[in-house]
Amino acid sequence: MTFVLSPGQRHEALGFEPLMVGGAVKRHGRGRPKHRPGRVVGDKAYSSRKIRAYLRRFGIRITIPHKVNEHRSGPFHRAIYRMREQVERLINRLKQNRRIATRYEKCAANYRAMWLIAANLLWL
Repeated sequence: MTFVLSPGQRHEALGFEPLMVGGAVKRHGRGRPKHRPGRVVGDKAYSSRKIRAYLRRFGIRITIPHKVNEHRSGPFHRAIYRMREQVERLINRLKQNRRIATRYEKCAANYRAMWLIAANLLWL
């Protein structure tokens, strides 16, 4: 799992590529972790030509619904998209920590460290 911290006024889709570069996916069994997942599931905020082209370039399958103003093309797996709920619940559980939800930390490095500590405590 990886976290990318961005300014509050910045659109979350702009942090997509650093997020993809920073993560690693554990393999089943032995071996080094993969640096590219097999599939990316996201909400409509990540539905852009740039993100879709990035994912296609690396051969990553896409499950992102199209926006209303986009030309629809390609299939959409609704059952796979519903699995995104697990990520949403994880973020909800992490934000139950008051220090993260209200952002007491002024420095971005300290705030990111608090996110990592909360994730590790949740993992343990």
